[in-house]
Amino acid sequence: MPGGAATVAELLASGGRSFSFEFFPPQTDDGERLLFQAIRELEPLAPTFVSVTYGAGGSTRGRTVRITRRIAEETTLVPLGHLTCVGSSAAELRGVVGEYADAGVRNILALRGDPPDGPGSTWSPHPEGLSHAVDLVRLVRGLGEFCVGVAAFPEGHPQARSLEDDARVLVEKQHAGAEFAVTQFFFRPEHYFALVERAGRLGCTIPIVPGIMPVTNVAQIERFAALSGAALPDELVTAFRAIADDPVAVRALGVQVATELAADLLAGGAPGLHFYTLNRSTATREIFAALPLATPA
Repeated sequence: MPGGAATVAELLASGGRSFSFEFFPPQTDDGERLLFQAIRELEPLAPTFVSVTYGAGGSTRGRTVRITRRIAEETTLVPLGHLTCVGSSAAELRGVVGEYADAGVRNILALRGDPPDGPGSTWSPHPEGLSHAVDLVRLVRGLGEFCVGVAAFPEGHPQARSLEDDARVLVEKQHAGAEFAVTQFFFRPEHYFALVERAGRLGCTIPIVPGIMPVTNVAQIERFAALSGAALPDELVTAFRAIADDPVAVRALGVQVATELAADLLAGGAPGLHFYTLNRSTATREIFAALPLATPA
């Protein structure tokens, strides 16, 4: 790694709990300024790593790579570069990996990506591209000394035939060279622990970091849940809809629910937490402050 910097896998294995934050690439320069304000506000928490997603269908690839580069060059944070198969040939994917390497980014999250036409639509790979995340893991690992992470799905990938098959795919990604996994967001801790048990029984030994998305907007979280296949529990739907016209109350309940989930995950032995911040720092910082956290890895 450049300058002897530790990889995400090494940081996860160092003994402390991991705490990380994920952002999405804004569409405008003003949005990018607000994003970096949130990044600066979260930087003092010394997260293990931070990441920036691709937009739908890989539409923000250039901005994602640029923002990830800025994080590497302008902050003290460890960036995790996102990479998806969507809309890209294998040659283009190699080019993106090269851009990350040029920026000193050696930690990459390798994802198949969502169908460009939205949930429920058929996945179609680029004619000269890759069909599965496991193929992308192999591609990245073949290009140099990269630390590669992958996605995991506590409630199963929307297109998985069964939870067992979904766990087998995670093990296949480990065998291809993945060194850690980050889960899709979810709302019931038992779904995460069941995934860890299933995958472990099938031979998974890499750390699986649970992902948490604080609910601060009811319509937004329902849309994200539909995209991801995550089930928003009926009791939460009822509770949030009852206060949907009061954004302050929605946000307070969202922070409470996420804090309780995070505490249950840590108490149950999760190696850390990955926060889907939605480019806002306040809710994440409040949850972080409310938890009995060990020093981050």
